[in-house]
Amino acid sequence: MTQNSEKTEINLDVFSKALQPIKEFMMNYSCAMEVVKTKIDVLNKEFQVRTCRNPVESVVSRLKEPSSIIAKLERLGHEKTIEEAEKYILDIAGVRIICSFVKDIYMIAELLMKQEDLKLLRMKDYIRNPKPNGYRSLHLILSVPIVLSTGKKDVMVEVQIRTSAMDFWASIEHKITYKKDFPEKERITRQLRECAEQINTIDMRMEKIDEAIEETPDLS
Repeated sequence: MTQNSEKTEINLDVFSKALQPIKEFMMNYSCAMEVVKTKIDVLNKEFQVRTCRNPVESVVSRLKEPSSIIAKLERLGHEKTIEEAEKYILDIAGVRIICSFVKDIYMIAELLMKQEDLKLLRMKDYIRNPKPNGYRSLHLILSVPIVLSTGKKDVMVEVQIRTSAMDFWASIEHKITYKKDFPEKERITRQLRECAEQINTIDMRMEKIDEAIEETPDLS
């Protein structure tokens, strides 16, 4: 029994040491997400005071699981190391910003890119150039600095900005993408693509209606 206990303690110690770099690695991305969320919160509060409206309806974030990171490295043909993950996996940390109108999407993106400590690494505009399946969203890959006891470190964060209608559509499309083949999948996929066009039309009409309301003089 003594030998088994000692062996267990050694194994636990080794296991703990093996996890520590991964814990610190994930912590970096978690902290970078908080930096972005704080910046969005500050901007939204400013707009509330200055313009009496909130262009950002909600902000959600998610951190990729280590198992998902490893699986993606394997799919991309890279070694399963922290260094490779930092270099090639751009969406370990993700922040999704839901805006009221399309114009707000570009305004928030521009304000983020103007932040002196943030650096835009990549931008993909799936609103002006939707994916073939109808997906619309604005994607930014930002380099976000975090300040630790060991110094400053730049961490990549993927920021997706879309309207609430686009987000609802994406949640349905996600179900189809990750669901195994089912009857009439092709027909449903086609219908969803048509819905994406209708949602875009509604988004633009709602924006024009809002602008018309804003331009109407207040006679009270």
